[in-house]
Amino acid sequence: MAGRPSWDNYFLKMAMLVSERATCPRMHVGCVLVKDKQILSTGYNGSIPGDDHCDDAGCIVVDNHCVRTIHAEMNALLQCASHGVNTKGATAYITNMPCTNCSKSLIAAGIKEIVIFSNYHDTLADEFFKKAGVNIKIIDMPDKTIKYDLEKFSSAVQIHKH
Repeated sequence: MAGRPSWDNYFLKMAMLVSERATCPRMHVGCVLVKDKQILSTGYNGSIPGDDHCDDAGCIVVDNHCVRTIHAEMNALLQCASHGVNTKGATAYITNMPCTNCSKSLIAAGIKEIVIFSNYHDTLADEFFKKAGVNIKIIDMPDKTIKYDLEKFSSAVQIHKH
């Protein structure tokens, strides 16, 4: 099938979509945890459940970092923890290089590969990942366009518009 994305592009594009739910205007990050080509969980940077969002109440900045939000990687890991999902040997598809604390959490959770398209960071993540044997794969940012040819299938499927 022409134009079919690779698995890395597929899951990284999902991380891009997940990042659209982020509630901190300083940076929108998405994370998709995958094992055996199956999504385990997703996460985006946002506030503690039930708390104010940066978009509504403003950021709380300490040492040039917003501390109101939980990072995307942590939210994805916490979702797995709350549902009893094993992350050992999984891959994390993340829109940006993780911060130092998120990198440590990903390592502790057994993540074995990180796939990103943005390597911008000022952290110790590279060093921690290298010491832990976690592979970091940097690929080009996937095309933001979703290729969906509704007209091609309109004769076979009745389309209901609301």
